Amino acid sequence: MKKEEIELIKDGKRLDGRGFEELRPIKIEVGVLKRADGSCYFELGDNKVIAAVYGPREMHPRHFQDAKMAVIKYRYNMAPFSVDDRKRPGPDRRSVEISKVSREALDPVIIKEYYPKTAIDVYVEVLQSDAGTRTAGINAASVALAAAGIPMKDLVSSVAVGKINGEVVLDLNAVEDNYGEGDMPVAMVARTNTITMLQMDGRFSQEEFERGLKLAATACSKIYELQRTALLERYSESIGEGEA
Repeated sequence: MKKEEIELIKDGKRLDGRGFEELRPIKIEVGVLKRADGSCYFELGDNKVIAAVYGPREMHPRHFQDAKMAVIKYRYNMAPFSVDDRKRPGPDRRSVEISKVSREALDPVIIKEYYPKTAIDVYVEVLQSDAGTRTAGINAASVALAAAGIPMKDLVSSVAVGKINGEVVLDLNAVEDNYGEGDMPVAMVARTNTITMLQMDGRFSQEEFERGLKLAATACSKIYELQRTALLERYSESIGEGEA
């Protein structure tokens, strides 16, 4: 079936009832894994993602060490049961590509110079997928890094914009991603509007691109506040438990 045959907008609303500039519901939990140095559970609509950070710890094998800074290792993986058609276990080309661009999205904010000759391992596991898993993973990983006490200049927030039935919309779900005309994942430091990742699949006019980028910046500011609030709440709980 051709993409243009799918009606994704009815009566000025998307099929899931959202407006064009509306995010799916977001849920963030910090410190969900006891054995990780930092962890985060992140829901974006029907996406369910968990991120865990270990380190800084000694880099192995040693010939991969950097004498001047820590090495960031990022592993994105989709669980076999995360999609309707069971996925074959283990890495594939898509997960390797997403791991690379996600690491590069976070790399500019991590102060790696504090920990030479070490590795900081970031693991992102997608438990349930509904489009936008790389952006959900980046959001979760950013919070997990902060929870692990890794020195960072700021948090990174991420969201995707896309085009469906000729309209630029925020935060595509799976149906919109499959049958829409374009998809543009963005990651940025929201407080400075510094873009750390921008990818594009499909065609956008210059006007559509600029509108999409503006939508992404506004949404990333909202996500940043949710990330920050989740960290502050977790930190406040820890202080309270210590004083009890």
